[in-house]
Amino acid sequence: MSNDFIKIRGARTNNLKNINLDIPRNKLVVITGLSGSGKSSLAFDTIYAEGQRRYVESLSSYARQFVGLMNKPEVDLIEGLSPAISIDQRTVSHNPRSTVGTITDVYDYLRLLFAKCGDPYCPNCGVKMEVAAEIKKIEKVVKGKITKSNKVERYFVCPQCSYKKTLNEPREFSFNSGHGACPDCGGLGDKLEINENLIFNEKLSILEGAIKPLSHSNLNGGSLVKELEGLATRLSFDLNTPIKNLSVQIKKTLLQGDDEFIGLIKYLSNKYKETKSNFVKLEIEKVMHNVLCPSCLGARLKPESLLVKIGDYNIYDVTSLSIEKALNLFTTWQNDPQFFEKIKEIAQPILKEIIYNLELMINVGLGYLSLARPAITLSGGEAQRIRLSSQVGSSLSGVLYVLDEPSVGLHQRDNDKLIKTLQKLRDNGNTVIVVEHDEATMIAADYLIDIGPGAGENGGNIIFTGLPQEILSSSESLTGQYLKGQKKIFSTIKKRPGSGKKIEIIGAGEHNLKNINVSFPLGKLVAVTGVSGSGKSSLMNDILANYLSQKFYRSKVEPGKFDKILGVENINKVINIDQSPIGKTPRSNPATYTGIFTLIRDIFAQLPEARVKGLTPGHFSFNVPGGRCENCSGDGAIKIEMQFLNDVFVTCDVCGGRKFKEKILEIKYRGKNIYEVLEMTISEAKKFFKDVKPIITKLATLEEVGLGYIKLGQSAITFSGGEAQRIKLATELSRRSTGKTLYILDEPTTGLHFYDIDRLLKVLGMLADQGNTVIVIEHNLDVIKAMDWVIDLGPEGGEHGGYLIAEGTPEMIARNKKSITGQYLKKII
Repeated sequence: MSNDFIKIRGARTNNLKNINLDIPRNKLVVITGLSGSGKSSLAFDTIYAEGQRRYVESLSSYARQFVGLMNKPEVDLIEGLSPAISIDQRTVSHNPRSTVGTITDVYDYLRLLFAKCGDPYCPNCGVKMEVAAEIKKIEKVVKGKITKSNKVERYFVCPQCSYKKTLNEPREFSFNSGHGACPDCGGLGDKLEINENLIFNEKLSILEGAIKPLSHSNLNGGSLVKELEGLATRLSFDLNTPIKNLSVQIKKTLLQGDDEFIGLIKYLSNKYKETKSNFVKLEIEKVMHNVLCPSCLGARLKPESLLVKIGDYNIYDVTSLSIEKALNLFTTWQNDPQFFEKIKEIAQPILKEIIYNLELMINVGLGYLSLARPAITLSGGEAQRIRLSSQVGSSLSGVLYVLDEPSVGLHQRDNDKLIKTLQKLRDNGNTVIVVEHDEATMIAADYLIDIGPGAGENGGNIIFTGLPQEILSSSESLTGQYLKGQKKIFSTIKKRPGSGKKIEIIGAGEHNLKNINVSFPLGKLVAVTGVSGSGKSSLMNDILANYLSQKFYRSKVEPGKFDKILGVENINKVINIDQSPIGKTPRSNPATYTGIFTLIRDIFAQLPEARVKGLTPGHFSFNVPGGRCENCSGDGAIKIEMQFLNDVFVTCDVCGGRKFKEKILEIKYRGKNIYEVLEMTISEAKKFFKDVKPIITKLATLEEVGLGYIKLGQSAITFSGGEAQRIKLATELSRRSTGKTLYILDEPTTGLHFYDIDRLLKVLGMLADQGNTVIVIEHNLDVIKAMDWVIDLGPEGGEHGGYLIAEGTPEMIARNKKSITGQYLKKII
């Protein structure tokens, strides 16, 4: 009996309230609850952490140096744990060389297939080369005796011009190897080049620092300034003249040079290649952009490798296809008895592995991706589903899998495939624990755990455990009330009329978009929907958001392909709220990002005791010297390097983890010092600063978007993409709206419970009621139902997507038989 359950006793990690729990093994278990209720604390910080810790502790000291060292979670007892694997939403790889093909190992099979079965073509004549052989006589001296033997050397030869090449090898098709990589771009497929449009600050003169990468340098006396002085004399212009007042021809010569002057583009390119200074490199990179490699045109491989083909395809042609198309191609090859007539025994096992892996990726809703897609461009949800497909392919059993919202970014149609994949993982003899808010996944679970009742300090209790259908009769479970229909997500019966104006994109053709025309009515809540890979992000992020950022804020990011965009004059501000982190370092937190910390530091600096001691707002910052603890530089912990083990962090023995000097911590506002204030949750801080209106305004918006449970000083790197997005949204909401602002949000309901979605929709509705426009990319049917207008793309993903399928009110979409979104929407309207 005990072997049938994971037995947990006294779990107190983060906000968990000393909970006891028995989780059935070899089942699909869903943990749900409000955002911040303690789901991740139970699944990842307790169950997975302990499973991983036990595995690591079983290794030798030598092996442990290569594996992360994990602290023991706060729990009295856990029994029945299997080896644990976490599949979360982290980016798969930050390496620009990684692609979908390389991280799934499919590219390794492809390299082998092309090496063994590919036909090389002559670079001179373009004809298929033939295998030839010659006998070479070899003489070896062995123990003083000369032995003679013959060796047959095989190679390819052109039947017309006799051009020779060695037999194909897998390494010739690797862009991570010198044997296969394009010599021009080194296998990256693109190159960093100077963007001439970014070099000048047009308002300044050259001597005032108009050349941006050199604006921090002293030009006087340098070789460049002498050349510029010579050029100014020859072309009769003054180096003190602002760039905007110079003629087009002079600016062109400054950039491109002439017979006597090298030109700033070439000068900066040379400087970038030659300098050993990281600072100089970073400054020059600010005026550079990525361009397609002119030699390989993005294929990453050298010309000889691209001349090896199977049928009409080289290896890059194959990896450029969508996974669905590639699967069709490989299936055709596999079933064609003539195709690999002479080498069938070699080709078939390789094709079998490739086809199996591609089918797994399609089953988790990734058929629209290509194998050549760079890994750094994948969303967290896509990265997680790639790892999930790899785990299913590994056929492991007896493993505990812990997943974090695998349905993120998936259309309901694709979500059905994902659920079947999770069930297959369970059927292989594994325990699958999923943190999830998706209704379909909850209903498909074997066992459901609901944590609550609230978030943060108000959460951490087990509200319900049992079969999914049993939660409907639980009076205490908020989740059950929504599933039963007793509570419903906010939706206005009467749709907003809007302003009558619109923004229109004509000829949108980026990625798979089919030169479509799309109109966005202003003054409304608008949803852009469609199956995964249908073109939503290409339309909204790559085209509209990038174009408007360039138009309003002079962004250097080039927008995607389109003919024209009309109606921009109808808005005066655009805010694109994505899911990127709110800061790049652990020191960033909600208080610093929202500006609340500046207000709090001002309050502490104005206290009589602080003024007597001569303390300024800077003394209450842990980012700069003055008031912070210098022993740990305001981190609260000190890193200790372990020779054979992972680095460990120990609490600073000077400040006790409180980040500040003792004299700073002695200053108290309403009985709390600066560290204690930063340790408060948003909800606690809202009560504490109830009389300080500027702070209350910012805290109230954070609470309104469902973030009352996070701490003011919580490190930015601990937030999910959805939490980071809502912090940004709250920051914008606390600012004064123009009434003509366009908000763009990419799946704002990521990581949100039904209750939190309800609150968020009311906030977004308030923005639209003020005359603003809110456009969301969304899959959640309850959110789509609440919109004033819906734009549905499809009908499928990848090559079969990119069309405008339907537009109108949610009710109109539900009646459209061509819309896959409409078919699912019809069930809830």
